[in-house]
Amino acid sequence: MSLTEDELRAAIARELPGVRADLERLVRIPGIAFDGFDHSHVERSAEAVAELLRGCGLEVQIVRGSGQPAVIGTKAAPAGAPTVLLYAHHDVQPAGDPEMWTSDPFEPVERDGRLYGRGAADDKAGVMAHVAALRAFGDQLPVGIVLFIEGEEEYGSESLDELLQTYKETLRSDVIVIADSGNWDIGVPALTTSLRGLVNCFVEVSTLSNAVHSGMFGGPVPDALTTLARLIATLHDENGDVAIAGLAGRDGATVDYPEDRFRHEAGILDGVKLIGEGRLTDRIWTKPSVSVLGIDAPTAAAAPNALVPKARAKLSVRLAPGDDWHSAYDAIRAHLEKFVPWGAHVEVALESGGAPCVIDATGPAYDAARSAFRDAWDGVAPVDMGVGGSIPFIATFQELFPDAAILVTGVEDPYAAAHGPNESLHLGEFARVCLAEALLLRNVAALGQ
Repeated sequence: MSLTEDELRAAIARELPGVRADLERLVRIPGIAFDGFDHSHVERSAEAVAELLRGCGLEVQIVRGSGQPAVIGTKAAPAGAPTVLLYAHHDVQPAGDPEMWTSDPFEPVERDGRLYGRGAADDKAGVMAHVAALRAFGDQLPVGIVLFIEGEEEYGSESLDELLQTYKETLRSDVIVIADSGNWDIGVPALTTSLRGLVNCFVEVSTLSNAVHSGMFGGPVPDALTTLARLIATLHDENGDVAIAGLAGRDGATVDYPEDRFRHEAGILDGVKLIGEGRLTDRIWTKPSVSVLGIDAPTAAAAPNALVPKARAKLSVRLAPGDDWHSAYDAIRAHLEKFVPWGAHVEVALESGGAPCVIDATGPAYDAARSAFRDAWDGVAPVDMGVGGSIPFIATFQELFPDAAILVTGVEDPYAAAHGPNESLHLGEFARVCLAEALLLRNVAALGQ
């Protein structure tokens, strides 16, 4: 017999101190899958997660394809019960400039009800929310469980498709919970129902065979930096909307996102205007965006009085749900080749691409999730929201497991600062997330009865 809601509430409250302690232990492991970092820490992180899952009574294996280690834990379903796959990732983003952090990024610290540290929210708290739900049930799990904890999501999930294909039958399930998103606000839960896709690429312009004297040749000779700047400027129209022909985009987001809240959460400076037209939610969820992430050129302090012969920029293009990243990349490259000024040479190189996704969040599993969220947040109904970021592998899950209901949830809130300095987890919201997942497993079990 499954545990009641009151019993699960008491169980989560009982387990939370230990869950938090284990979360802090995970945060102390700098498991960064990026090139140039010590990957032994990713191995340590995988081992730590495996130990946590074994402690929940799961059969556990550490697996790898061509990349970093993932962890799979399984427990068979009771007779007639459905199986739920719980996804999270144990790797983290690099910390960046330590001077930007108020405290050591890999030493968790609580301040004002938030736990600070790299990965405290994204996504080690996702791992621990799964663990909390399993610990709450103990030996009375009402569903079958498959935990899949990836080890290189922040680095692009390059070997994930390989792992999904290899372990497809082990991972096959009726419901998939991907705990790598967030909630609408503190005190307001959400299901993520759409995510944008992604094309990251490099554009390099060349105007000279070598650097030359800026006084002797400046005037008629275009330097590469000016040329690159003019090319980048063509990516948006005068209103700030993306001007690349061939990219999809649509209106239709129905959630109200007040501009003052958005400006506060984004940290926009006073007087800086927003770009683009239409509803804010459309601009960040259902329309494309283009950002310049970096430029390779001489530094200002060390630059000689010489015309720069070559300059390169990294572009990040987020794609609207419904677009195809392959055709989008073709459109981006065609635009850059067409609009490069003054006959400059241009080369465009793809770094990575990822598919957007749209989830039809209707049906019994989604009703079960909404009911769990409403109960965990004391009567507050969850919001169906889009996300401007990208989780390309969700499309892979949709393709491999077309009959499974995919629920995209998470622990982040608008102030979590994932990927940035001073990343943090709201501990009160984390408690609600843990309870919601336990209630979700109970509700899903009831669907099989």
